[in-house]
Amino acid sequence: MRILLAVSLAFLSSTVVAQQQDSTKRLKEVEIRPYFSIQPLLRATGSIGLIDRNLLEKQSGGALVSALNTVPGVRMEERSPGSYRLSIRGSLLRSPFGIRNVKIYFDDFPLTDAGGNSYLNALDVAAIHRIEILKGPQGSLFGANSGGVVLIQSVQPSADSIPATLKLEAGSYGSFRQSLSAGQQFKKYNINITQAYQRSDGYRDHSAMDRKYFQVSQQLNYSRHNKLKASIFYSDLHYNTPGGLNLAQYMERPTASRPATGPIKSAIEQKAGIYSNTLFGGISNDWVINDRFKHVISLFSSYTDFKNPFITNYEKRKELTLGIRSYLEYKKQSTLFNYRFNIGLESAQTSTDIVNYDNNLGQTGVLKASDRLKAASNFAFLHLNIDFLNRWLLELSSSGNLYQYTYKSIAPIAIAKKNKQFDFQFMPRLALSYLLSPQFSIRGTLSKGYSPPTIAEIRASDQLINVNLQPESGWNHELGLRYQSPNQRFNIDLTGFYYRLQNAIVRRLNANENEYFINAGGTKQWGLESSFSIWLIPNNSSKMIRGLQFYNAITLSDFKFDQYSDQTGDFSGNQLTGVPKQVLINSIDLRFPGKWSLFAQHNYTSRIPLNDANTVYANQYHLLQARIGWTAPKTGSFSLTIFAGADNLLNQKYSLGNDLNAIGGRYYNAAADRNYYAGLSLQVKRQ
Repeated sequence: MRILLAVSLAFLSSTVVAQQQDSTKRLKEVEIRPYFSIQPLLRATGSIGLIDRNLLEKQSGGALVSALNTVPGVRMEERSPGSYRLSIRGSLLRSPFGIRNVKIYFDDFPLTDAGGNSYLNALDVAAIHRIEILKGPQGSLFGANSGGVVLIQSVQPSADSIPATLKLEAGSYGSFRQSLSAGQQFKKYNINITQAYQRSDGYRDHSAMDRKYFQVSQQLNYSRHNKLKASIFYSDLHYNTPGGLNLAQYMERPTASRPATGPIKSAIEQKAGIYSNTLFGGISNDWVINDRFKHVISLFSSYTDFKNPFITNYEKRKELTLGIRSYLEYKKQSTLFNYRFNIGLESAQTSTDIVNYDNNLGQTGVLKASDRLKAASNFAFLHLNIDFLNRWLLELSSSGNLYQYTYKSIAPIAIAKKNKQFDFQFMPRLALSYLLSPQFSIRGTLSKGYSPPTIAEIRASDQLINVNLQPESGWNHELGLRYQSPNQRFNIDLTGFYYRLQNAIVRRLNANENEYFINAGGTKQWGLESSFSIWLIPNNSSKMIRGLQFYNAITLSDFKFDQYSDQTGDFSGNQLTGVPKQVLINSIDLRFPGKWSLFAQHNYTSRIPLNDANTVYANQYHLLQARIGWTAPKTGSFSLTIFAGADNLLNQKYSLGNDLNAIGGRYYNAAADRNYYAGLSLQVKRQ
């Protein structure tokens, strides 16, 4: 009965994945490029979420959190400004901070390194044009992951683009953001430069952050059949980490940082924080050999200098990644069917030097441990796309994966270099979509997920190299449907899935509050995701309201532990830690005459279990945000938009980033109460 009710509710409230297309494109068919070739979203074989520039501009503070959380099945958290965590159809049990088990690409280049870590918080929103989120295991084409893949497209100049945009924004708690983007296109060459700066004092004590960002993207069409693209960015990020509070501390003074406890000093005394400098770059070449063959090759590299003065130790890491991704494509068209065949590989290595010291009030003390690790991620893939009668779309793909790492200890005891290699993994994906009518499609997917432990899990803050930690894997089964009205005024997307994960990797803390990871049983994950959008008043209407769009998204998650236990008890059948059972998103986008606009968004998140025993829950919360904007009459080449907005209008007390299974009940990282912002965007347009 509950399942029937959930299905009915999801169907009635179902969503559109592409709800945020700008007004000039709403009457065009939404297109995506998840698997090598461009295709209509309506015919996509998988569950895909889209976030475009229009939606990103409606969010405050330059954060991705509220935008990504509009996509069903996606949960992004920010424990304090700059501290991102992200999961797709899963839990954050593996991620005390950072992003794991999700593969991220920036243009043609993997942002996720061979060690499994992704510095998403290095990017500034000003550099992002569009995000595609491929939900469910995508290992058949993108290597090790069991949650999903995020494809980020950077801002690129085009013939009709705006050459330069300056944006300034300031708000509560000392927040300030400035970005400048300028681009120019010549006959065969274009370039785009993005610079950004962001800072905040933070809502809590000791939660300030600042980021400096600079990016250059270029493209050269150096011959009729060849295109060369290059991208490089540098990010200098620092944010303080205030630490978790127990319930009494959270209720008494949520703005506080973690106080001292016995011999353990406070977060302020230890100057706890993150200092991360990242240089990332890649170059790719597209060669259209003839009307049937195409070859693409990408080379990429990154270097990160990472420092983390933590409450119990001071860690320094230096990480260097080198890699290549390449594929060959063959396509053929006929009267009955079209097909594409791709064969390729991706290979990357990440070398990591990790050194831990005592933390003496924010300064390095006595050396505690020093290790060198090198992760190697290699996979080859095949992909076949068959389009039959422009109604059936069949995708068959698979990859063969080899993952290994080497390790060498330097201190406190020298240990010679050793190698750990995991078993060869075959990760297939079978997907099919069918157009029942020009506006209605159904789809089904069967895929395998596989996620080896990351370097940060193999060599965690307990400073021991855990060679016994094994990969987690599982099979995902998925069914879905999409409908869009002929004029794109009404859109629906509905997905149901079952994912069975085995050998789950989970986080534990020892008596000294240093973390380590173990394999513990698995999970059974039933889920329903729906989205729905409708233009109640068509855009560019001549009425008093020029346009009114309503958007709704629902995520229903019945995720439970399966054969899961540790020394403290058997948790089989318990709700998966950190996952709310229901998330509901509603938004309206109002367009008024005179270039006025109003955007409002509501987020309901049900209560969240904070420990594996399900004895402690974070309360449910309702978040309401709104933004109003006005575009001044155009003056020559200049266009000015002024905006103001507010977040958490209901002044909810909630934690957006809980520390799961925390010792001493320090689960809570309080999010900001009601806060405000205002700013302007100045665009220089071509005449």
